[in-house]
Amino acid sequence: MGKYFGTDGFRGEANVNLTVEHAFKVGRFLGWYYGQKEPDKRCRIVIGKDTRRSSYMFEYSLVAGLTASGADAYLLHVTTTPSVSYVVRTEEFNCGIMISASHNPYYDNGIKVINERGEKLEEEVIEKIESYLDGEMGEIPYAKKDQIGRTVDFAAGRNRYIGYLISIATRSFKNMKVGLDCANGSASAIAKNVFDALGAETHVINNEPNGLNINTDCGSTHIHVLQQFVKDHHLDVGFAYDGDSDRCIAIDSDGEVVDGDKIMYVCGKYMKEQGMLVGNTIVTTVMSNFGLYKALDREGIAYEKTAVGDKYVYENMVTNGHCLGGEQSGHIIFSKHATTGDGILTSLKVMEAILEKKQPLNKLASEVEIFPQVLKNVKVKDKKAAQDDPAVQAEVQKVTEALGDDGRILLRQSGTEPVVRVMVEASSVEKCQKYVDQVIDVMKSCGHLL
Repeated sequence: MGKYFGTDGFRGEANVNLTVEHAFKVGRFLGWYYGQKEPDKRCRIVIGKDTRRSSYMFEYSLVAGLTASGADAYLLHVTTTPSVSYVVRTEEFNCGIMISASHNPYYDNGIKVINERGEKLEEEVIEKIESYLDGEMGEIPYAKKDQIGRTVDFAAGRNRYIGYLISIATRSFKNMKVGLDCANGSASAIAKNVFDALGAETHVINNEPNGLNINTDCGSTHIHVLQQFVKDHHLDVGFAYDGDSDRCIAIDSDGEVVDGDKIMYVCGKYMKEQGMLVGNTIVTTVMSNFGLYKALDREGIAYEKTAVGDKYVYENMVTNGHCLGGEQSGHIIFSKHATTGDGILTSLKVMEAILEKKQPLNKLASEVEIFPQVLKNVKVKDKKAAQDDPAVQAEVQKVTEALGDDGRILLRQSGTEPVVRVMVEASSVEKCQKYVDQVIDVMKSCGHLL
């Protein structure tokens, strides 16, 4: 990760550590960089945004930078991150930009850059952007005369994405009562249109964004709201999205949560039965629940584990040719249809499994027994030294042997804080707590704790 860009773009509090000047300079760089790669063609860059108040400010700043460098900026307006990815790769744009801080509160925002293949931007280009932001590469020339860029209203691109989603469904949703929590974010402009077009009886909540209410007590990070809504209205299923709709958490008819792990199981098992699970493998992160792996073992489905972040999941999928992967948080990637996590697409694939198997979601998801988990964040003097200490590793090995096939322990360094995360999954909370504390006690006795 760089100084400004993390695994999911340049994110920070609007006009505090992510400012309009930053956005202008990112636009200046991208317009120049992609323009000089093909100097005989006009550079075309597409921009989407979520519903935060600051998204308009950053949109205009990016547009000013892009056009000043000679690029044409195509505006999708309020839309989802996966829609920007879709439009970039199908409409032959040089790159795409999504203005969003995903599940963060409204006062944060972010700039996500998507390459011409609809994937997250390469690290080498990010390093060049950061070098320019820090003034290390000199000035970029301004476009002049007829080389100055323009803006183009491109709402049609978003509409084509809606049509694409509708085309993916395998059958009508008629007689299905579906609840959607749009998080007062990007899904508000898209999700209901898709489900209505497919014939569902669609009940929507939190789809009245005002710039300040995105993710506030709603969406996939506040799932209790949709749980209650599904139960109160006797719905068949519910889907909750986050601010930019690249993740999805489902709710079954009993009001129980079906998280990303269970969604991967339900879809993966169905895809295997249909002969569609390429390589018979699902790509997860190290934070997926032990219960998912037990269920996949039982079904004879292989799995890979990557570092935390849908970016790493996708990289593994591309390298190894896998078609399904994701995170417990609900970032699910179906590589046949998308290059990023897509919340609305994920809900359509869950609906496909429900309808084709003629079984309710509670039955499909009940085959995964989620193991209790205890996770503690331990503040340390040196993350690497604390994790790699031979005494700590010896204690981790002791716990691993004690758990056997009925649990697991994981130590992971935080990417942003002086913290080592100690996580244990086992058959009971008490057992998890006991083993987490054992490892932390060794860290303490070795003098690693702050």
